[in-house]
Amino acid sequence: MKVVAFNGSPRRDGNTFIALNIILDELKNEGIETEIFQIGSEAIKGCNVCLVCKKTKDGFCAIKGDNLNQALSDIYDSEGFIIGSPTYFGSLTPEAKAFIDRVGYCTRAGGSKLKRKVAAGIAIARRAGAVNVCHQINNMLLLSECIIPSSTYWNIGIAREKGEIMEDKEGVETFKILGQNMAWLLKKLYG
Repeated sequence: MKVVAFNGSPRRDGNTFIALNIILDELKNEGIETEIFQIGSEAIKGCNVCLVCKKTKDGFCAIKGDNLNQALSDIYDSEGFIIGSPTYFGSLTPEAKAFIDRVGYCTRAGGSKLKRKVAAGIAIARRAGAVNVCHQINNMLLLSECIIPSSTYWNIGIAREKGEIMEDKEGVETFKILGQNMAWLLKKLYG
């Protein structure tokens, strides 16, 4: 089994990256293969609504020049995935938003390619707005027929400076439990 985490933060090794690794460590402890895919510092273009994906129905995007199709391949080759984003003015990063829009379009046009994948969204915020980011990610996951594991609280962490996420004890625990619940669910579905 494999889970791919997508880091929607421009900081390759910032708080979102650290939070994703907290979850991935729990998955690794359960023998699940993991990988992190950086999208936040890449020039992920927004969907241009060309609708080629609806014509080809292959689950891939006609837009070239970024790494979205590689990300789609990684999702298709896994049983689960996680999308993480910091909070920018109460919303996703622009790259994370472009990512979920294009992933949503391509996978739905390709015949519900995310159906029954185990998936979760997480958000990091300096102070507020993170619940909205989780909702934005979950909207795509739910409309794509993913199965979303839960934790003991919303999948959010509070931090600003790099590494501060580790001071958010409740957030760290929330991410650990999310990883444990995701591993349990993956084993029930695919074990």
